Amino acid sequence: MASLNLGYWVQSYFMSNQVSSISKSFPLPRSLPFNPLTTQSSSTLKKVNFSSLPSITSILTKEDIVKEEEQYPQKSSFDFNSYMLQKASSVNQALESAVSLRDPVKIHEAMRYSLLAGGKRVRPVLCLAACALVGGRESMAMPAACAVEMIHTMSLIHDDLPCMDNDDLRRGKPTNHKVFGEDIAVLAGDALLAFAFEHIAVSTVGVPPSRIVRAIGELAKAIGGEGLVAGQVVDIISEGLTDVGLDHLEFIHVHKTAALLEAAVVLGAIVGGGCDEEVEKLRKFARCIGLLFQVVDDILDVTKSSKELGKTAGKDLVADKVTYPKLMGIQKSKEFAEKLKTDAIELLQGFDPAKAAPLIALANYIAYRQN
Repeated sequence: MASLNLGYWVQSYFMSNQVSSISKSFPLPRSLPFNPLTTQSSSTLKKVNFSSLPSITSILTKEDIVKEEEQYPQKSSFDFNSYMLQKASSVNQALESAVSLRDPVKIHEAMRYSLLAGGKRVRPVLCLAACALVGGRESMAMPAACAVEMIHTMSLIHDDLPCMDNDDLRRGKPTNHKVFGEDIAVLAGDALLAFAFEHIAVSTVGVPPSRIVRAIGELAKAIGGEGLVAGQVVDIISEGLTDVGLDHLEFIHVHKTAALLEAAVVLGAIVGGGCDEEVEKLRKFARCIGLLFQVVDDILDVTKSSKELGKTAGKDLVADKVTYPKLMGIQKSKEFAEKLKTDAIELLQGFDPAKAAPLIALANYIAYRQN
């Protein structure tokens, strides 16, 4: 599949539920013409009653997962669990070495507290897998993989602050500002952001300078005013609004969540020496799984406990945020997630099946994860 037409698929489901005001197209991230920052304001939005929409009563159960895995079994003997354990261990060792405990001790303690607090390491592993897919070595992509995880950690530290989501729990531990205070937490995030770019520039070896510069530019764009920050801003100004359609919701999540996942894959492909065609094909793959990650996250937020998630559950409902389950219902959200996963895997056709196995398994993992 050369491209993903999300609009046709989503619109067909919404027509069956008689939900109005849906855009005729639902294009890929960054080709989205809709921009909530310039096209709408809170004063121009109409009131809509969401009570007629499907209620949140279903759950992504283990039985569902078994059923889906039987329907779409792995076509190889690839051992995903062993792969993830090995790659996550390599990433953790690299992060431990990169951000050592040094003066000023307080700021490095705060940086390490969140950076080394565990987590699934999905983003850095995606970076390493993309690099290997195009023929690169793990060592070539490890600094970029660590940089992506540093920036992801920064976004979590800042997202948990009282001025943002005001969360007390992250990865099963008290959030950074609860341990170190808001001032140090802000600075720890800032330090991780700055060091991420330094780390790529200084620590990447065996890669031509032109590729390193290209990777740095790609990462900067993914997290700035056209990427993660844009998604955060629109998410903040959308709280409590009732007339929020799918185009608006997609803008938030393809920027706030999917952009960094996309950057992880694209960076791996760039430093690994992928040609432009391979890089762009992997970009489309990453956009699919990036949005998939958020759809699943929205489902888990209303179907799992805080203990199961390792973070505060149900906070989107409390903040009155619009989510995919709120707009589509759980069942349609699950079907949308399945479509995104299938399209992502189809985009890997043409690559070496053995080298593509980790990315296929990661797409399945993102679709069926439980936390």
